Amino acid sequence: MKVLSVTSEVYPYIKTGGLADVTGSLPKALKSFGVDSVTLVPGYPVFFPMAYASEPLFEFDDLLGERAAIRFLQSADLMLFILDIPALYDRPGTPYLDEHGIDHPDNWKRFAALSLAAALIASGELPGWQPDLVHTHDWQSALTSVYMREMGCEKPVVLTIHNIAFQGQYPATLVPYLHLPPSANNVGCLEYYGDISFLKGGLMTSDVITTVSPTYAREILTPRFGMGMEGVLKVRRDSLRGILNGIDDDVWNPETDELLPQTFDLANVDLRRKNRRRLEQRLGLDDDGGPIFSAISRLTWQKGMDMLAYASDYLVFSGGKLIVCGKGDADIERMLLEAAEKHPGRIAVNIGYSEELAHLIHGGSDAIIQPSRFEPCGLTQLYGLRYGSIPVVSRTGGLAETVIDANDAAMNAQVATGFQFHPVTTEGLCHAIRRAMDTYNNPKQWQQVQTQGMKARFSWERSAGQYASLFRSLARKSGTSSGVEMQRATG
Repeated sequence: MKVLSVTSEVYPYIKTGGLADVTGSLPKALKSFGVDSVTLVPGYPVFFPMAYASEPLFEFDDLLGERAAIRFLQSADLMLFILDIPALYDRPGTPYLDEHGIDHPDNWKRFAALSLAAALIASGELPGWQPDLVHTHDWQSALTSVYMREMGCEKPVVLTIHNIAFQGQYPATLVPYLHLPPSANNVGCLEYYGDISFLKGGLMTSDVITTVSPTYAREILTPRFGMGMEGVLKVRRDSLRGILNGIDDDVWNPETDELLPQTFDLANVDLRRKNRRRLEQRLGLDDDGGPIFSAISRLTWQKGMDMLAYASDYLVFSGGKLIVCGKGDADIERMLLEAAEKHPGRIAVNIGYSEELAHLIHGGSDAIIQPSRFEPCGLTQLYGLRYGSIPVVSRTGGLAETVIDANDAAMNAQVATGFQFHPVTTEGLCHAIRRAMDTYNNPKQWQQVQTQGMKARFSWERSAGQYASLFRSLARKSGTSSGVEMQRATG
């Protein structure tokens, strides 16, 4: 079976968050289920000169007014179609922000072009290769199914919501510039409170909507978590399902991780101490027996990082140390940096993201904090479990599903893997930190929780099997499944 995955980022090439980890690892996991995926991604500078090693597979004279080409890039685990439009993608900054941290003003066009290219590929424009199904991710590629339906292409489409807070909302006056008919701007497609929403268009025109945990699939049907889309989702409720994200065991494996100073496994967990010491030395933290709490996150309100800043005094006065690694809202960055200045040797803040530092933090810190106000799935807590960094998490979304709270019953049954808290407030977070501190001061109990967490497995195998089953079912119903092994697009 052949699948076209359409995304704005993919690990290891371009990453701003968990979306890239999923789109980079799921295609690899699907291979063992007989699903061959090719991923279409914008032609950011990181892909050059790799993608220029061969001639384009196809060229468009006019893709939303731009000349464009499809190029091919293959690594050990991924096959990529690169949408080469220098005017849209060859620029500094991130996939969504310029070098000053401001949204690219033409993001609507940049991601509409990605979606239109995907729809044309799905419709057979690319010689020698056509998918049986299209898998889109978040608002940036959600217009794909809108374009496909306007073209009369009935190939099945699965849209995965990674975070419904981001919806691609723009003025309705842009509809003609999207090369869509005025009829697309209606309540059954793009129209959204007088504007248009790329995400809504995808929600209304895709065959199945998935999100990244069963709990989040239920939560987004409510006003509290639906971010204004709960009404749309209730209309599509029968097509909505949650499939929990997995992690790539080849990338996140403490036994083989080349980014760690010291590898370790469950039988040699004491070796983590070497990573802990390296972490203290690198970030200038005091070398004492206090537990190291860490947070690797976007520094935003959604992630609860303002609550962590407020709780930092309590954490330090209780004997703990704190590491924060991430980038986000300027005010929250400032609050955290001020906390680090106030508590030298106890708090270290790294503004920005480093894959190498993230691995070291997971491999050396004692606990990983995720106080998210809402969290579709979360991957950081899964990495923490794998690496023996015990999660301290709010009880929401995928966090609630993947971490077993260390309450009395769970501790007595020896199944606890971390600490949950609710309500999601600064006081709730402080209480969870206190519980973690008390457990840390009882080495036998701490080891018990750490061991259970490291035994937990959240690889892609089960989830990829669910995706593969879903894909095949949709392809059979639509009559698009070719049953033929994928031929390389370059041949």
